[in-house]
Amino acid sequence: MTVVGTNVRRADGADKVRGTAIYGMDYTEPGHLTAKVLRSTVPAARIVELDTSKAESMPGVRAIATAADAPGLSGMFFVLKDQSLFARDVIRYVGEPLAAIAADTAEQADAALAAIDVVLDPLEPVLDVELSLAEGTRLIHPEWESYETAVPGPRDGNLAWEARIDRGDADAAFADAHLIVEDEFRTQRQHQTSIEPHAAVARYEHGRYVVHTPTQFPFNVRGRVAELLGARTSDVRVIVPTIGGGFGGKLDMMLEPFACILARKTGKPVRIVNTRSEEQATCGPRENAIVRLRTAVAADGTILAQEGRIIADNGANSSGETIACSNVASLVLGGTYRIPNARYVSQVAYTNTPPTAAFRGVNAPYCVYAQEMHFDHIARELDIDRRELRMRNLIRAGDEMVNGQVLEDAFLEEAMTTVERMRPWARPKSEKGTLRGIAVVPLTWITNPGPSGASVKMEEDGTATITCAAAEIGTGAVATGIRQIVADQLGLRFDDVQVSTADTDTGGYDHGAQGSRTTFGMGNAAQDAALKVRDQILDVAAGMLEASTTDLELVDGSVRVLGAPDKQLPLPAVVATAMFSQGPIVASGAFAAPPIPFDSGCMAGALFTSFTAATYHAHLAEVEVDPDTGKVTVSRYVVAQDVGRAINPQMIEGQIQGGVVQGVGYTLFENLRIGENGDVLDTGLETYRLPTANDAPPIDIAVLENPCPYGPLGAKGAAEPSIVPVAAVIACAVADAIDAPLKELPLTPFAVLRALNDKRAG
Repeated sequence: MTVVGTNVRRADGADKVRGTAIYGMDYTEPGHLTAKVLRSTVPAARIVELDTSKAESMPGVRAIATAADAPGLSGMFFVLKDQSLFARDVIRYVGEPLAAIAADTAEQADAALAAIDVVLDPLEPVLDVELSLAEGTRLIHPEWESYETAVPGPRDGNLAWEARIDRGDADAAFADAHLIVEDEFRTQRQHQTSIEPHAAVARYEHGRYVVHTPTQFPFNVRGRVAELLGARTSDVRVIVPTIGGGFGGKLDMMLEPFACILARKTGKPVRIVNTRSEEQATCGPRENAIVRLRTAVAADGTILAQEGRIIADNGANSSGETIACSNVASLVLGGTYRIPNARYVSQVAYTNTPPTAAFRGVNAPYCVYAQEMHFDHIARELDIDRRELRMRNLIRAGDEMVNGQVLEDAFLEEAMTTVERMRPWARPKSEKGTLRGIAVVPLTWITNPGPSGASVKMEEDGTATITCAAAEIGTGAVATGIRQIVADQLGLRFDDVQVSTADTDTGGYDHGAQGSRTTFGMGNAAQDAALKVRDQILDVAAGMLEASTTDLELVDGSVRVLGAPDKQLPLPAVVATAMFSQGPIVASGAFAAPPIPFDSGCMAGALFTSFTAATYHAHLAEVEVDPDTGKVTVSRYVVAQDVGRAINPQMIEGQIQGGVVQGVGYTLFENLRIGENGDVLDTGLETYRLPTANDAPPIDIAVLENPCPYGPLGAKGAAEPSIVPVAAVIACAVADAIDAPLKELPLTPFAVLRALNDKRAG
């Protein structure tokens, strides 16, 4: 009996519930020093003097590090190397590191920070993303042309990166259109706000850095630390303890290089943990953005062409995924509906603000919000039912995305039909004192490809151990999914498969826990290794049972002859025989997603060129709006989600629920505000409002299986996409309730009241 498709309990659940799990911020080493970072309090300035001499002589201070100790430049995925560990000659944002101190106690480190003399020559900050791109604006990186890039890309001054898609003949389509509709939408920053802040403990031994850190992407941290410190990648080892949440915020290195430098300088272990205010102010949130759309349609609502310009705020440098994922904005705009003629420009601009970075659903939530609100505008202009307009333009199996990629397995119609069965389309009636609205939104989304490697070893007792560097960030992909896949291939119970701690020294390369890729990528690699182990087991057992390997099966921890259940061997006996006849049973597996055909001639500056293992979704929301207060309540939420193959249905449903609630926060109240001086205003959870259980709507879920031919047992990504359409479907439902468009997020009561007042005034 297979364990795939069953709701096995998480292997890490008991320790987390009982409070015995050792999280990254809990990890310590005997005799460790405490590190603190001196950060800039101004957004833009030249450094005239940085004098650490007084601090160096203070009690308990063991070492101070500055820019002289970290010569390298780096950038996320090495796409654009424009980030130094410490500010060198120029400060570019509030919170930029100037120095780091290791001391015996936190109090001594804080006192030493206060003793560092800093003399600055202020510069006029560039805080607005549109102003940044305007002609004549001061360059935030005057030396931008000297920066190394992994691939050629359009750049110019404060334009950090540009990705373009231009396909078909948009000009001709606009000239022949029955109707042209234009809109502009603006969205805010959203912080990942993991319960556990960033933390790291490093030591320097035998010429190597050893770092314990709760990262989603240990190999990225290894590479980034090595590059910033001028070391070989193999001279950095990253070990991952239990992680207290990530959501994209722990993909990049943050504190690890500081701990490493100070460990090398002191010869002692160094521990550093962010305060909540440091976490909010410096650790890469989702970018704020502007989306402008212009669409040409026929009289029946058929889309003829669309133009779009997306301006995303990079912040002061490219330490996050904002640049790497810039083309995702265009793909998501043109991946759900048939758009035969398209021209999209996705621009990423420097500002003197803290750098932005990856957050679950990179680049997509605000683009889908803009597209769907824009579609409702088109429906109003043409007097066409909103759902019907979407169904008429929906991509179906065999249709092309805007990049020319053919979606052979497109499942959008099925997802929309499933939602229709769960909640038939009809506008809810408003009652006295309450306005009600409804919306439905389809979505095509990506499974992050990225390579993975794993090994599977049979133990002497007949159990199996998976060794890999995949990080378990709470999704259950490592705690359940990968183990279920290996157990299925080897005929073992779930509890008879273990996974080692993620460690870059022992595990093969993995592209990180991002974009719902762990079960997909590492699951494929582990399945590959398990199949090789299976072949070894059957080869040895065939000799022992005097049977052909084709006549054997692995069931319940035994090898048995098909049709002859009395002729079987327990796995420990097979493993023992193999040990002394051909050696231990162990194998390595690897996976890299197959190339996806697309129209390369229509794109420029694109780092994401296609959607691997595309998934298909539909979300429906019903809302209630209080016209007196502007308060929005999500009264019902429905999700139909394609997961390829449901390895663990319960884990998938949990991720869908979490993504929806996170999206509710983004839509209704989360807003990481930047002040007039470039500083983050919301440095604590008192002002940065997160969704709680009271904000979670009733969520009805349909898990759809639409197997991917190159996914492990057909599985696709499942954890990320549920957040992507939430802002769109809730905003469209609120606009339906109040009969007025909403062009900015979040939809706070004040924003809703403004829209209502504008409608009354108009």
